[in-house]
Amino acid sequence: MQRIRNIGVLTSGGDAPGMNAAIRAVVRTAISQGIKVKGILRGYRGLIEDDVKEMDSYSVCDIINRGGTILGTARSSRFMTDEGRRDAYEIYKKNNLEALVIIGGDGSYRGALEFQKLGAKVICIPGSIDLDIASTEYTIGFDTATNTVIDAIDKIRDTSTSHERCSIIEVMGRNAGHIALWSGISTGAEEIIIPEKKVENFMDSVATRMMIAKKKGKKHYIIINAEGVGNSIELAKFIEEKTNIETRATILGYVQRGGSPSCRDRMFASIMGAKAVETIEEGRFNRVMALQNGHFVDIDLEEAVHMQKGIEEDYFRISKELIR
Repeated sequence: MQRIRNIGVLTSGGDAPGMNAAIRAVVRTAISQGIKVKGILRGYRGLIEDDVKEMDSYSVCDIINRGGTILGTARSSRFMTDEGRRDAYEIYKKNNLEALVIIGGDGSYRGALEFQKLGAKVICIPGSIDLDIASTEYTIGFDTATNTVIDAIDKIRDTSTSHERCSIIEVMGRNAGHIALWSGISTGAEEIIIPEKKVENFMDSVATRMMIAKKKGKKHYIIINAEGVGNSIELAKFIEEKTNIETRATILGYVQRGGSPSCRDRMFASIMGAKAVETIEEGRFNRVMALQNGHFVDIDLEEAVHMQKGIEEDYFRISKELIR
């Protein structure tokens, strides 16, 4: 088999703290093995538009501690079309790329699956603050995002306690409740509402449990609401009207995406980036990097795309036991 000499790297979808660590690891591992690296700016859109630059070891100096992605990222509706992907493949060939490392989430994986059908060789690295990629126990950015949420909740609890009020904190995750569940358990929240376990008339259920707790002497409440469940402002109004407990909603929003990555995100992103290049060197393509049972592995891209991920049932059960 002919040795790979030129590869590309891009970040796609939502940015996540630790993406820069992965980029750095890809670039420096490749260069150490005599492989040239080109960075594609703004994800799949940049690939279509030939927004490509040469990278060397100095290109990735002093980025491991930075949030976001130095390569930039963007959504590309053109890449979702056959014509757009064909245009991207022409740029792939024009730049003499023999493999492409794609750092992103589930949508990026699906794009990679279609792109490899044209003849491109791809390796995917899971980058998502939502932890919503079924093939892996870890995604780049989740640890940092959850710690950002925990810090915010701890601060909100201080004022919630002082004013004897209910505070609803809405966290990100699209249709996945992992950020809500992990941060809720970690901050001792009185209620955790996630899409995977949403029940009918959930607002009534929450208000009823709060009234019971109030009769027992409870004076403040923290409710974690995953964004895929419902409107936190409407929920706050409903609870205040139903319980006569002063209630405020805080939507944390994009603050969860930013910030300097945690040790775990820097470490694991670096390992995955290095192992992605090692996988290319070993001649295995159309694979995704994953953490499974405590080990870093690579699995088939198509298999990974079709996996389904649910909530950790044990974690959810425990969260209910801890709320008293």
